[in-house]
Amino acid sequence: MGVGIWILIAVILIFALVMIAVYNGLVQKRVRCQSAWSQIDVQLKRRYDLIPNLVETVKGYAAHESETLEAVIQARNGAIDAKGVAEQAGAENMLTGALGKLFALSESYPDLKANENFAQMQEELTTTENKIAFARQHYNDSAAVYNTARMKFPNNIIANMFGFGDQEYFELEDAAQKEAPKVSF
Repeated sequence: MGVGIWILIAVILIFALVMIAVYNGLVQKRVRCQSAWSQIDVQLKRRYDLIPNLVETVKGYAAHESETLEAVIQARNGAIDAKGVAEQAGAENMLTGALGKLFALSESYPDLKANENFAQMQEELTTTENKIAFARQHYNDSAAVYNTARMKFPNNIIANMFGFGDQEYFELEDAAQKEAPKVSF
């Protein structure tokens, strides 16, 4: 065997090792995104579980406010059924708006505002909202790292060959980002 064949074998071997390393790096970053999304999903499910109890408590004090209560339940159901990052973000925006209206009702009902159960659920929801914000930030950071790695050369060639697509960001509407829902009284 000549030197040329050894050089060719070395180049092929180096190329294969680079492809394997890039592929594995992209897989690792995609899995981090999936893991970060599952953390958002856990917190969203916790939020969805709190809402029916909150609505029932409000119903006891403000039963004639059925339009607002229905809007919260519909927004919750829409958020539960949402698929994908963009659809989930839209559904969460609607739910946040509906919850804001629900909490605004308590201003009109002093007995509800003073209810210990309502206050406890409100506190739990506030804590959950904070956890969602942190999980969303972590997910978006993971998506940024993945998307950046996917676009770099030679990663972009390998990403396109093996179908590594963009990871969507979990973004809320501008108003929701600038102002958290007011749940304290």
